[in-house]
This record gives sequence, structure tokens and C-alpha cells, in this order.
Amino acid sequence: MNASTTRNPMNWSARLLIGLVLILIGAAAAAWSFAHYKPAARFFGIVPTASPPPATPRLIATVPVPVPQATPTVSATAEARIADLETRLSRVENAAQRAEGFAGRADALVVAFAARRAIDRGVALGYLENLLVDRFGAQHQGAVATIITSSHQPVRLNDLIAEYDSLGPELRRGGPQDSWWTSFRRELGSLVEVHPADRPAANPDARYNRAMQRLSSGDVDQALAETMRLPGAARAGDWVDKARRYVAVHRALDEIESAALLGGANPGA
Repeated sequence: MNASTTRNPMNWSARLLIGLVLILIGAAAAAWSFAHYKPAARFFGIVPTASPPPATPRLIATVPVPVPQATPTVSATAEARIADLETRLSRVENAAQRAEGFAGRADALVVAFAARRAIDRGVALGYLENLLVDRFGAQHQGAVATIITSSHQPVRLNDLIAEYDSLGPELRRGGPQDSWWTSFRRELGSLVEVHPADRPAANPDARYNRAMQRLSSGDVDQALAETMRLPGAARAGDWVDKARRYVAVHRALDEIESAALLGGANPGA
């Protein structure tokens, strides 16, 4: 009994030691197998499952989509319409410019004609002075100044004719500086005069009559020229001065009227 009892503890110890050795051997074998056999490790969850490699993007060839283009017929039609519209716009612009030019000329002519009417009637210009300066002052300063100055001392054609008629006897005879012999020869020459048929008579009566005819028809310039050849022209100094002012102002009026007709008035006035 004692001998068997003593042997049993030794047997259990040997068995336990053997068991531990086997466990260690099994653990080492499992570790080795897990280290060298990855599917088993992944099966038991020791190594994470490898994710699949990222997919390599594939290049997809793009085919250009054809853009619909206008047919040659449609393009030609559009160009023709654009050209037609441009032509119409050009015509409208030219017509507008011509209309503006005509309106400007009409306004300038109205001012010029109104100024002539005032001068012929011998009345003051009034508001026409400013209009004359605005329309013609820049390019025709001398003419405008002559018209405005003459309007302050108006000379009418009827007054020139009436005064010339009263000066007739004084114009026909010689001046105070002429001697009695010069006056006698002049009187004798007025009775009988011989001159070529293609030339007018040069005696005082003929000259005076021609001057009066010119004056009555409004040709003051030629009447003045005939008067200056008369023997008594020195006695008509006041009339001569008025006639010269009349001629000057009407030449100025002719100048601004021509400018208005030709579009020579101030632009934008």
C-alpha cells in the first residue's frame, strides 16, 4: 500500500509535465504554421485579409462629336442679308446727314433773307444781329460787321433816287473850281456831240440820264460810277457817301447769302 501510494504522485507529475511539453510543442507548431501558411492565419483572423489591389484606370478613347455646320446656302444668305442691312443703314445715315445739312442751309438762308429785307426797308436788325453773328460771324466776320454797322445808319434805295433827282442840276454843271471857259465849252459840247455808234454819249446830260436809269433799276454801283464822271460830282459828296454804303452792305448781303446756299455758314449753329 505504501509503495503504490508513493508511485502515484510521481506518475501524475510526469503526466502533467508531459502534457505541458506537448502543449508547448503544439503552440510552437501552430505559430510556425501561422507564420508560414497565411491562408490559415487569415482564416483564424490573425492576419487581416488583403484588400484587392486598386484597379488601374483604363483610358477610354473619346470620339469627337461632329458639330453641325451651316450649309453654304444658309451662310451665303445670312451674309447677303447683313450686306443689305449695312447698305440700308448707310443710306439712312446719308439721308439724315443730307437732311441736317438742308435744314442748316434753310435756317441760314432765312437769316440772310431777313437781314436783307430789314436793310432794304431801313429798319433795325434787332435779334437778327445775334443770329448773323452765330451763323456767319466765324467765316464772314467782315460782311457781318458791315451789315450790322449799316443797319444803324440805314440807306434806302428810294431815298437815293429822290436825292439824286434833286441833285440833277448840280451834277450836270461844273464845280466851283471850273473857269467860265471850261463851263462854256461844256455847255457847248452838250448841245452837239459826235461820238462812235458803239459808245454811249459822254455829255453830262447823257451820263446823268444813264445814271438815273441804273439807279432806278437798283444798280447803284453802276449809277455811282456814272455819277463820278459828271462835272458836278464834287457837289454830291453826301449822296456819294450814302451810295457807297449802300453798295457795301448789299455786297455783304450777297456774300452771306452765297455762303448760306453753299453751306458755308457756321456748322452746328
